[in-house]
Amino acid sequence: MTNAAQSLRSEGAQAACILVMGIAGTGKSAIASRLAAARGGVFIEADSYHSHENVERMRQGIGLTDVDRWPWLAAVAQAALGAEGRPVIVACSALKRSYRDFLRERIGAFPILYLTGSPELICERLARRRNHFAGGSLLESQLQTLEPPTEDEDVVHLDIRLSPDEIVVQVLARLDRRGVAVG
Repeated sequence: MTNAAQSLRSEGAQAACILVMGIAGTGKSAIASRLAAARGGVFIEADSYHSHENVERMRQGIGLTDVDRWPWLAAVAQAALGAEGRPVIVACSALKRSYRDFLRERIGAFPILYLTGSPELICERLARRRNHFAGGSLLESQLQTLEPPTEDEDVVHLDIRLSPDEIVVQVLARLDRRGVAVG
């Protein structure tokens, strides 16, 4: 079992954490919230921790820079640390390895559930999205910024052609096979 999987044990001193990542429109929030409910954990929606300025930039279709993202990622890490022994499921784009490393430095090791799909499917989903600041105009910027996680990051690749419920069932089965407490 990897160190990240070991850190998920509910009896551990540190709260278990799982990162659900992918570009905008891959279903991070839907998957993470369902997984948190299934595990009796805390769901952290990273989008809730963006500054007003970041949200306005994205509403205008302007991609964020590293400078824009560091305070946001610090706030996400702080929220994860506040879970006090409960499992934490974080929905966060975490597009670059450096962002994921930043989160790991602050909250410890975690497995990554990486949601992937074709740009066409993601574009279609973003076009249907309502009342969210990250729209289709950010797709190209997100794809250019994306550094997919590598195997040394304890990553599970998940195909977004499946429904959110199917993905969660698949994830729970994988965690169970790895001996990870799932509820």
